[in-house]
Amino acid sequence: MSGLVLKLAPKERVLINGAVIENGERRSRLAIMTPNAHILRLRDAIHPEEVNTPVRRVCYIAQLVLSGDVSASDAHVQLLRGIEQLSQVLTDHDSRKQLGLATSAVLESQHYNVLKALRSLLPREERLLAAGSRP
Repeated sequence: MSGLVLKLAPKERVLINGAVIENGERRSRLAIMTPNAHILRLRDAIHPEEVNTPVRRVCYIAQLVLSGDVSASDAHVQLLRGIEQLSQVLTDHDSRKQLGLATSAVLESQHYNVLKALRSLLPREERLLAAGSRP
């Protein structure tokens, strides 16, 4: 089986091609067979007012592609530029690995994987920003 497989928790919501779909009372699994469908788990969504850090900004661009609000071609350069800027600051091995995965995913137009790789950097970014704000 090819395509994206979504495993949904009870009552979890997902945006598919502009329609919000809510799962029922039990866990379920959906296989999305249509290539290039716009899919975003709403639990993963970053709201516009939360786009207040460098990693969140790049995540938000990937999210806009997944929601269908921005075309992949329009976001391509912004994503690559944002990842490059992040790589100037996040220089540890684990961050480099995730940024490399995000870059590869952009080049392969796999925007869910872009978002997944970048979201893994959010805790590290939060720690760095907290450490930088201490007196």
